[in-house]
Amino acid sequence: MGIFQRAGDLVKSNINDLLDRAENPEKMVKQIIIDMEKELQKCTDALGQAMGSQRQMKKQLDKAKAESQEWENKAKMALKAGKQDLAKQALAKKVNCDKQVEQFQPMYDQCTAQVDTIKGQVDALKMKLDEARSRQSTLIARSKMADAQKSMAKTLGSMDSSSAFSKLDKMEEKIESKEAQAEAFSDLAGTANSADDPFAELEANSAVDDELARLMAEMNGGE
Repeated sequence: MGIFQRAGDLVKSNINDLLDRAENPEKMVKQIIIDMEKELQKCTDALGQAMGSQRQMKKQLDKAKAESQEWENKAKMALKAGKQDLAKQALAKKVNCDKQVEQFQPMYDQCTAQVDTIKGQVDALKMKLDEARSRQSTLIARSKMADAQKSMAKTLGSMDSSSAFSKLDKMEEKIESKEAQAEAFSDLAGTANSADDPFAELEANSAVDDELARLMAEMNGGE
């Protein structure tokens, strides 16, 4: 019964626990399917052997029953013919056949019970194998998703967010400083341009003259 014990262990195994312990869960899942297929083949072979023994025992049992019936019929024929001694000889043969029937019957019953048990185990293993096959793609997909999540978590965990943002702040300060310098140079460039502009100088002189005239008028008026 070692075959069925191992098959039962495979069926009862917690696949998720196996995945946790496996270095390569995808290969582990495929290997589980392969192992179950091998066990199913062994169980099927054992079932075939048991059924072969059952058929052989059934033939021996049927043969003993048929011979018993045949000798009984001959005994009846002998009695009808008034040959009691011949009838007793036939009945002696029948008794021997009946003993064979008594011997073969429990053996056949035992073979039949074993065949039924093995057949039930094979059917159960087939169902579990079908279930494992249907879950195979789902488990592999979950394994890949878990690997992706684990890789992402490691990446995020290795990053120093405070350091990263501190660097970004420094870069922003440098950029702001460059922008301020650019604005200052722009202002200086604007002042230089106005100094070199003759029209700007005329406007400035005109404004000065206007102010001078206003101030002299006020002073003269004040006198």
